[in-house]
Amino acid sequence: MYNRWGKAVILLLVFLCACTSVPVPKETLVQAPAVLQTDSSLTTALKQDERPVVLGFSQVGAESRFRNANTKSIQDAAKQAGIDLKFSDAEQQQSKQIEAIRSYIAAKVDVIAFSPVIETGWDNVLMEAKEAGIPVIITDRSVDVKDHSLYITLIGSNFVEEGRKAGKYVIDKMRNVNRPIRIAEIRGTENSAPALDRKRGFEEIIKDNPNMEIIASETGNFTREEGKEVMTRFLKKHGRDIQVLFAHNDDMAFGAMEAMEEIGLRPGKDIVIVSVDGGKEAFQAMLDGRLNCTVECNPLFGPLLMQAVRELMAGRNIPKRIIVKEGVFTQGTAAREIGNRKY
Repeated sequence: MYNRWGKAVILLLVFLCACTSVPVPKETLVQAPAVLQTDSSLTTALKQDERPVVLGFSQVGAESRFRNANTKSIQDAAKQAGIDLKFSDAEQQQSKQIEAIRSYIAAKVDVIAFSPVIETGWDNVLMEAKEAGIPVIITDRSVDVKDHSLYITLIGSNFVEEGRKAGKYVIDKMRNVNRPIRIAEIRGTENSAPALDRKRGFEEIIKDNPNMEIIASETGNFTREEGKEVMTRFLKKHGRDIQVLFAHNDDMAFGAMEAMEEIGLRPGKDIVIVSVDGGKEAFQAMLDGRLNCTVECNPLFGPLLMQAVRELMAGRNIPKRIIVKEGVFTQGTAAREIGNRKY
């Protein structure tokens, strides 16, 4: 339990900066490690009561390749770290996620972590965890709560910045086009942090370009099937008036490509496509000329989560926000980078 170890002040990213006295900002950018480094002193601290640390983790679902890679990363990292992982899949339902968190509270796990389905509606259950003395780590997606002491840290991507990167690519790609540029957008799950933030970041970048206009925007729930359905509707309504597609993840982009090809359009040529995630399939699509750009959203932060759990249970301090370092990849860099993709 958290109370056994004392309540840590969330100021420093100790697992990156244990050997320096330089202050760490509250928002810290790190590269998720491929392998969790073992520290014998931390292992001793974790097992001083002769039992493994128990982590209850509620995953948002299995809606995409990103999510599946994220799940595997967390499960593999827990096994490597010797952490007893209690895992549940919310199947995109907040009610199931709240139920899982309450079950972890009842089971008196040491730490709770979860990737929230949507941003809002977490205050009560997180207060229950706090009152039980169980620390909570948020992963991947943010929560909108009045009291930010209800969770210890958020580990994941900067979704607003991902949207900005997508917008910057579109502006650069279309810089020599001297006519109106009509953009279609397939958003992620309604009211989820990545959907809200990617849209905000993208619009922030393109809003001052008078030639650019988003003429269609719908949710595709991060799935390939709904991405195809949404793009089919867009094409029926707007036809070849669409010059650019911004899909909030790779899977929806792949579904949209299928819809384009069914009416004889060439993805990546007749319609410029930029997506988010950066999985291996996206790199192959860029090599094939079907996808123009993918903005990386790195799912492989399982080792980073386990490191945070270990530091927390050892009574050490971690920052309130840990942002995973990510890149932008295009057709021009796909061949060089595809071999480095781990998902």
